[in-house]
Amino acid sequence: MGDDVKGRRGYRAPRRAEQAAGTRRAVLDAARALFLAQGYSATTVAQIAERAGVNVDTLYASVGRKPVLLREVVETAISGTDRAVPAEERDYVRAVRAAPTARAGIALYAAAVAEMGPRTAPVFSALRDAAARDPQCARLRTEITQRRAANMRLFAADLRATGELRPDLTDDEVADIVWSTGSAEYYVLLVQERGWTTERFGEHLADLWSRMLLAPGA
Repeated sequence: MGDDVKGRRGYRAPRRAEQAAGTRRAVLDAARALFLAQGYSATTVAQIAERAGVNVDTLYASVGRKPVLLREVVETAISGTDRAVPAEERDYVRAVRAAPTARAGIALYAAAVAEMGPRTAPVFSALRDAAARDPQCARLRTEITQRRAANMRLFAADLRATGELRPDLTDDEVADIVWSTGSAEYYVLLVQERGWTTERFGEHLADLWSRMLLAPGA
């Protein structure tokens, strides 16, 4: 009988973990939808819980309070998974860093930015709007912005190591060019407002960065 009890417990543990993960996904999906539709300030935790089909206590237990919800919505949009993933652990970053040439690394990163655009641009745009009115949103936006800038400097250094970058550009200038043109704002202008496809946007970034950043003949 003892073995039977242990077996049932072993069966229930993965099932509980799966249910918890499903609840977390439902809460984050609901928070994302409401933050984008009506803004962070106008969205209540009760509304998120109702949309997710859970009670407020379950929402708090599965993710956390409203500022944590916002952070998780941003982080999961960036990672494309149900959790935050550090930049160095993302598949596309590893591929970019392993690229044999600067041009190949640029093409890989441009494709990744375009692929992320549909999920990150709306969230970043909503965060920007919320930051104008809410101090917590402003702090989160500043943190994410600074983190992106630091990652772009690492990207610039990797490109520099290939010996293919223009010598008249500093790494900071390279990073700023990639940071600005790879932003949610630039994506929104071309894809959402001018009707470009994400594929065309990615090809444009690869061409733009190659022309602007690489030395002649690279």
